[in-house]
Amino acid sequence: MQHFEVAAGILRDARGRVLITQRLGGGPFHGMWEFPGGKIGPDESAEQALARELAEELGIEVGDAKHLMHIEHDYPDRSVSIDFFVVSTWMNEPEGLEGQRLRWVEAASLEDQNLLPADAPVIEALQQIAS
Repeated sequence: MQHFEVAAGILRDARGRVLITQRLGGGPFHGMWEFPGGKIGPDESAEQALARELAEELGIEVGDAKHLMHIEHDYPDRSVSIDFFVVSTWMNEPEGLEGQRLRWVEAASLEDQNLLPADAPVIEALQQIAS
């Protein structure tokens, strides 16, 4: 089984909404929504990978990012280790540089957004923070 180490960013705007992005490409997760980010490279820290991925995917420069949680999740064909960071400041307006759709949503409605199964613990944590 393949194993991936991933860094993901939770961008929160001034209204407290959270940015999610729609997955592109084929495979079982096509069209589902997720927190933006990607694989951690062999010589990268999670923080470095987060900054690189968000620059490549969204065109932003990460300012302040605080580690929220680490999760392990097994899918039928792969396992993932994900470090989630709350990104509270950034430069530039996020845009889908790879053609992916973006959506700002209230934390209370995250469970209705068809997010990846691995994101479930994060949804719960964000809803507790928001309430």
